[in-house]
Amino acid sequence: MRNLPPLARLRTFEAAARLQSFALAAQELHLTASAISHQIRDLERYFGRALFERSHRQVRTTREGLRLFESLGRVFDALDAVCAEVQLPTQDEVLAVHCAPSLALKWLGPRLPTFLAQHPTINIRLTTGAEPVDLGVMRELDVALSYGAARQKAGLEVFSLGNERVVPLVSPQLVAPGESATEAIERLMLIDSQLSPVGWVDWFDGNGIVLPSRPRCSFDRAAMAIAAAVDGLGVALESTRLAGRELARGDLVVLEARGAKPIDRPLHFVSLRVSDRSRPPIAAFVDWVADQAKDR
Repeated sequence: MRNLPPLARLRTFEAAARLQSFALAAQELHLTASAISHQIRDLERYFGRALFERSHRQVRTTREGLRLFESLGRVFDALDAVCAEVQLPTQDEVLAVHCAPSLALKWLGPRLPTFLAQHPTINIRLTTGAEPVDLGVMRELDVALSYGAARQKAGLEVFSLGNERVVPLVSPQLVAPGESATEAIERLMLIDSQLSPVGWVDWFDGNGIVLPSRPRCSFDRAAMAIAAAVDGLGVALESTRLAGRELARGDLVVLEARGAKPIDRPLHFVSLRVSDRSRPPIAAFVDWVADQAKDR
């Protein structure tokens, strides 16, 4: 049996911490300010520490109170999602997908309307995060699309979305008329993607070119590096899968240095539990993702 404080007390605390006011929390929850204060003191006795710093007509969360508030926010968000799922029509199904942020933004998201049109009874709940998740532990997730690597363990099926071409990408406005790609790369700012398993050192080494020793900009998301290249900051070394829309619109072009070799590697991976493979919504989504990846 879980030894937890009453949920009503936690809800009271969350409102008071969010509003930084017992009086405003009382209005929101249709209680008296005295009742709010009483419930907060009950929680503080339960935890054995102060959750608020109190001054004249003002309250502020302590360090411990702030930590509790941030955690409760995630818990209440999860409860909201669960309650929303229970209210769905019985024929509808929820598919919880976790995806690398840039893949979700640049590739998966724009394609989801097609999947949902084909499967109108499936409700996608999409979350993002840079680190690969462990589906053996995070049972609330059904499918994970990870970047760079995927957790390998018994009971999981893992496959890549195929090789992706990683090339120098730049706004066409930055390339001078008649300038070669090699000259442009040597002149322009190089943009790093911090989490990418393929870096500029790989591209220069693979093509027998000396990496220029000069300041560079770096971003912790591929989508940000691509956006910076579109904005004219410099040259990004990125996947054409993630930059597909920018290339199609002409916002970016590939700098193809003479004799340069592109880098082709698997960068994104799909994970699911073997025991779930036959579940219709999971099978439909996984097969659809694999099919979408064929055009890179």
